[in-house]
Amino acid sequence: MFSYIVAGIAIFLFAYNPIIEYLSPQPSRLPRTPRPRINESLLAIDTTNQTAPDCPQDSYSVHILSKAPIVIYIENFLSEEERSHLLEISEPLFEPSTVTHDGDATHRDTTIRDSEVALIPRTDTVRCIENRAKAIQGWRDDLWIERLRTQRYGIKQHYSHHFDWGSGARGWGRVSSFMVWVESRDVVGGGTEFPLLRREAPGRFWCRWVECGDQDGDGGGNTGVTFKPVAGNAVYWENFRPDGTGRGWDETWHAGLPVEKGTKVGLNIWSWGRLN
Repeated sequence: MFSYIVAGIAIFLFAYNPIIEYLSPQPSRLPRTPRPRINESLLAIDTTNQTAPDCPQDSYSVHILSKAPIVIYIENFLSEEERSHLLEISEPLFEPSTVTHDGDATHRDTTIRDSEVALIPRTDTVRCIENRAKAIQGWRDDLWIERLRTQRYGIKQHYSHHFDWGSGARGWGRVSSFMVWVESRDVVGGGTEFPLLRREAPGRFWCRWVECGDQDGDGGGNTGVTFKPVAGNAVYWENFRPDGTGRGWDETWHAGLPVEKGTKVGLNIWSWGRLN
């Protein structure tokens, strides 16, 4: 009798998860829809006769902070020469940043976003940075890099908590984001905060690049990550869940915290494309 009971328990445990998954309501996957009409002038698209730039060999290194969502820290994403070039071409183009609530009309609201932005030209150096950003993502089909923008923050300037993604209900959207630091010399404050993101790795390793408190030690499991603005480095994350439902990750809720001293210049690299 005892062997029958043990066998029954084993069968129940084996079948329990599949039965629960079958009975639980599952989010439906998005249909595979054609590409919607977009303003291609805002995407980094080469013309038919445009030759590829002669790009230097990449020398960055990556560290995985989170797998769900994917969040990767990248050391030496930009070289010193690239950083100087970005600062030079951005300087005459900076203008006050704006926000949008519908993805179309924009307006200025310094309570939400207080900074200056520059839509930079696609020089050969910029195109090499675009290619690097796309290569990190595996050169996916139906994926385009948006035109690159630099952001400049002075004292007390900030960007309140927000998502980079909008609705993914139509199967297309801002798939991923890079936050790259171009200039942060003598900057105090101005970190990029993800209050809902969980860091599993030991704090003593990550404290080089993220803000750490007294509670950070050899263990992981802390919720809330603030990346320090380290010039040349970058953080990459994916905005949507990989299940084809078009649902965004709540953990990608983030903010550019106020700069307390100095001037911070960042580079936004967003990728737009198919979600499934």
